[in-house]
Amino acid sequence: MINRVNSGIGKSGERLLARLASRESSTEGRSVAVGSNAARSADAEILVSNDLAIHDANGNLEITAAGRSHLARLEVARSGSEVDPFLAQHLELSQRELGAGTGRACARVDTAESPLVWLARRKGRDGRALIEPVQLQAGERLRADFTRAQLMPRVTANWMSSVAQDRRSGGVAAFNDAVIAARQEVRQACDSVGPEFIGLLLDVCCFLKSLEDVERERRWPARSAKVVLQLALDRLARHYGYAAEARGKKRAAVRTWLAADTAFVLGE
Repeated sequence: MINRVNSGIGKSGERLLARLASRESSTEGRSVAVGSNAARSADAEILVSNDLAIHDANGNLEITAAGRSHLARLEVARSGSEVDPFLAQHLELSQRELGAGTGRACARVDTAESPLVWLARRKGRDGRALIEPVQLQAGERLRADFTRAQLMPRVTANWMSSVAQDRRSGGVAAFNDAVIAARQEVRQACDSVGPEFIGLLLDVCCFLKSLEDVERERRWPARSAKVVLQLALDRLARHYGYAAEARGKKRAAVRTWLAADTAFVLGE
């Protein structure tokens, strides 16, 4: 199902609004002169009447916050996304390939909700990202396993609990093989990382707590959580077998099974 947003300002009005948005990051100034063009003047008045743009002190046109949100909704609707445009305008959506119970699958995710993605986008004083790609991959895998394992606590009442449960309606039978396998993956990751780091990883990767919240709750010094998180992600990446680069022999040895009284001979 494709969400459609009726702009109500026409194609020419949409083009003028998009031009106003592009001028915000331009060195030529944020406003656009309307001039004596009758069509542009009509579009400008429509934008102003809908609170999508305003006139500055010189009579030029500037986009408003409502205008930027309107453009965001139009972009989402035209992309064919199933996410509601009014919700999507507050998100940073992107396509990502995620591991599912039956293999790999593409999904639309909100990159702004993950503290790890935020760290991966930022660079330190040395010009390097605050966390490496393999660290981000390991943290996101733990989050995916945690979600599939259905370990997140409920925040609302379970109205199905008052209904008689059977094998067709859920209950114990709802914990299928995929859920059990995901819980085993999470348990193995916890055992491998150790009690020193797993609490921090669950808070940041799974419960999406910011590093500032972690430091305040644990009474850690400022900016110390980043260092501990990097160490924890390194250990988690090692558990999953992730590495920044592949290392090994240039040519692997040939392995074969032979009986005790035979020898491996190349044919002539």
